[in-house]
Amino acid sequence: MTQIAFLGLGTMGLGMVKNLIAAGHDVTVWNRSEAPVEAAVAAGATSAPTIAGAVTGAAVVMYCLSDDAAVQSVALGEEGLAAVIDGSPIVIDLSTISPEASAVEREALESKGVRFLDAPVFGSRGEADNGGLWIVVGGDEDTYNEALSVLEPISETVHLMGPGGSGVRMKLVGNLVVASQLLALGESLTLAARAGLDLHKVLGVLKVTDFRSPIFDGVGPSVLADDYSPSFALKLMQKDSRLIQDFASGLGVAVPGVTAAGKYVDAAVDAGWSEENASALIKAIAAEAGVSLATSQLTTQSH
Repeated sequence: MTQIAFLGLGTMGLGMVKNLIAAGHDVTVWNRSEAPVEAAVAAGATSAPTIAGAVTGAAVVMYCLSDDAAVQSVALGEEGLAAVIDGSPIVIDLSTISPEASAVEREALESKGVRFLDAPVFGSRGEADNGGLWIVVGGDEDTYNEALSVLEPISETVHLMGPGGSGVRMKLVGNLVVASQLLALGESLTLAARAGLDLHKVLGVLKVTDFRSPIFDGVGPSVLADDYSPSFALKLMQKDSRLIQDFASGLGVAVPGVTAAGKYVDAAVDAGWSEENASALIKAIAAEAGVSLATSQLTTQSH
């Protein structure tokens, strides 16, 4: 059993905490709002009113936060982790943030004697709830091996990508693939609808071909059902698409697929869909063509 402090109980955090408790770990949680803390306590966690209270005595500190600013606040704020941590715990940041923000965080925490892993996760609420995330890690191999006992209960697979910073870089590479697949699905369904094809039959073909994808299988039926219930919010995909473009630009690499996807993400946010699922970018693609993918009927004849 490991004493864990888990900071932040957003879309992903509560599911992770429940799986850590189910694996026999002792988890203390801290969160700004009370409702998820109550759910975590009901699952067997202990609550703490402050970050300092949560991390006291912890062998491992974990958090999965929404963006650079949230990590800056929790890890480096006036009463944040770097200011209050004591001893030499392992700190595991599961967030998707910029490589630059991760490097600042690492330097600040390691200067306090902390062993730090950047370990962002692929997956969304369902995978977090089911312990089925895919984790990509940057950091020291010995620290990684020691941390596996707390990473494995929340994941399907864990991958050590290299030294510090390798995890956050791999996460942006992977998110590029996600954005490109959502763009491709939106374009193909919109084109198929314009061409008068039965979209359910289109998805049937996509499901069995050599270019099949779990993303197509999961998102496609929801799009046809006009279901954009959030498991990963569009506003977070907007953040991620900008991170990818900035990351690639700094390395002199063109990412035209993500640039195109980002255009439709921005359009979907502007349409008021920021709290819907990231797949709402597909609605923006369809709207531009005057197509309703829920009914496969053209809403306008001009294009």
